[in-house]
Amino acid sequence: MEIHSNEQKLYWKTNMRIMAILLMIWFLVSFGFSIIFIDNLNELNFFGFKFGFWWAQQGSIFVFVVLVFVYAALMNRVDKEYQEKVKGRHE
Repeated sequence: MEIHSNEQKLYWKTNMRIMAILLMIWFLVSFGFSIIFIDNLNELNFFGFKFGFWWAQQGSIFVFVVLVFVYAALMNRVDKEYQEKVKGRHE
């Protein structure tokens, strides 16, 4: 069985780019908003709580869950794209 190294390299390059972007978003949301910008966010109220506190406790978790679903959706699309490329080479 021949290994299609070019397709594999492109697949992993795409995967790593998606992961890098999503991890940067996660870092900004969890570290940036919850630690660095907390004083600015605490000036706002959200359902009776300081927004920085709420964001650190709940908001960043919501964003993380959304990022998991975004990653799954994007990787499903990438998987289909590269499967069609490999399938087209065998026909």
